[in-house]
Amino acid sequence: MQTLPSSTRRRTRWGLALLTAVTLAGGTACGAGAAPATRAAAPAGGSAAVTVTPAGQAEVRERLRALEVSYQGRIGVFALDTGNGRTISYRDRETFPLLSTFKAIAAAAALDKARRSDPGLMERRVHWTAEEEVTHSPRTGGRGEAGMTVAELCEAAITYSDNTAGNMVLKQIGGPAGLTRYFRSLGDPLSRLDRWETDLNIWRPGERRDTTNPAALGRDLHRLTVGDALAAPDRDRLNGWLKANTTGDTRIRAGLPKDWTVGDKTGTGPTYAAANDVAIAWPPSGAPLIISIYTNRKAPEGANDNSVIARTATIVARGLGKIG
Repeated sequence: MQTLPSSTRRRTRWGLALLTAVTLAGGTACGAGAAPATRAAAPAGGSAAVTVTPAGQAEVRERLRALEVSYQGRIGVFALDTGNGRTISYRDRETFPLLSTFKAIAAAAALDKARRSDPGLMERRVHWTAEEEVTHSPRTGGRGEAGMTVAELCEAAITYSDNTAGNMVLKQIGGPAGLTRYFRSLGDPLSRLDRWETDLNIWRPGERRDTTNPAALGRDLHRLTVGDALAAPDRDRLNGWLKANTTGDTRIRAGLPKDWTVGDKTGTGPTYAAANDVAIAWPPSGAPLIISIYTNRKAPEGANDNSVIARTATIVARGLGKIG
């Protein structure tokens, strides 16, 4: 997939937003064991941000640290109030495996390609062989001969985290390298995809392939779901798929009030109990939050703990003053 003509403009905007955020926070991002930074970034409407300090910031820090201790692992989180630009982050610049969270960005890349350079792409029918099917393919299994449209594959990849669908969508945008180019077109210099499903899920500390960090992916999601990275109809379509996701009920959704509307994409790995969730969450009134949470345990073996992601979502939403 070729770099979009507007990539330079988007990259500049993304870089300035990060620079502003770091400057307002005192010049450093939150690292291992550090306090979660509170920063002011540009709100969704584009008006100037006001430097603010959320009430209970010390409590946020202590709660996240205590949660890590009980979890025996690592929590990375970036949360943005799109209404006022306020952010909370913790280990947001540390590297984590993308896992299936990449599928939301891949679907966005397909939508963007169809809009800009390949009309009819989303309605095009894709076929695959039985050998191309991989594990956890609940919507695509056995359907290779009949095929599915690219839009149907995007929906399956997001709403069921279907791995064969994820690979078929990747094929439409130039494979893992094409998705990495799309990350760069969004102004994201860090996130990268190197392998296909299911190899991309094999991760260990120090691995750089198929990785991101919570801040980078959170800002990508912000640009795609409420920003101008996609045309309005495509943005609405992506948000609809995220809202229809069936795999995230026990993660970010579980940590927010029942009357909120949440669109999310999860990721789960087989090593170090890696588990992720990235979401846009609309309260009953007011602007939505962007929440990006990545976790892994210290030990290579162990069970995923979805409650850690849910509790992290509650902590940051409360820290941003969105819930009591």
